[in-house]
This record gives sequence, structure tokens and C-alpha cells, in this order.
Amino acid sequence: MKRVYRAATLMQAAHARNLLLAAGIDSELRNQYLAGAAGDLPMFETWPQVLVEDGDEARALAVLARAERPAEGPTWTCERCGEQLEPQFTSCWRCAEADPDERR
Repeated sequence: MKRVYRAATLMQAAHARNLLLAAGIDSELRNQYLAGAAGDLPMFETWPQVLVEDGDEARALAVLARAERPAEGPTWTCERCGEQLEPQFTSCWRCAEADPDERR
């Protein structure tokens, strides 16, 4: 197995794993409970890690890299409340109205 992600928090590592699972890449989350050993073990060794099978490494790294890039496209204005929203939002954070454009 190959480590494709390591993070300071379990929440970040779990999010990375969820991205991989959504892309159809099986993965394993390790070091979920090692935070209490920090100090006795090297700090980075206690951080949660996401591992994939050797053959899935390149695809997994591509999925994670794509997730780090900001969303492309124009900002949009909610038709219901007039809130200005960035392209990564598919619905208004203020009133939950869906983006009327089918850009995504």
C-alpha cells in the first residue's frame, strides 16, 4: 500500500478518503487514534494517513490534486435573495436556492 495523504487532523484525512471513495478508489485510513502518542512518537508519525493499493496511487494523487484546485467559472447571483456566490457553490448558502445555470 502507498500513502497518498497525511494530515494534522482526522477530519482532513477522512475528507481525503471520502474524495477517493467517491472517485471509486478503495482506501484505508490509518493512525486514527495515535494523537495521544504525540511526544512519545515523532509528530508526523502520529498524523492520520490515507493509503491506497499500489496500482491506484497515481489516480488517487490526481483526485486529491484536483480537489485542491479552486473551482473555475464565474461568480453567480442568487435569483431569490441576491447573494453573490463563488463558483464552487451549487446552491445559495444563505437561502438554499439552487444555481439556475447547469454549468457543472
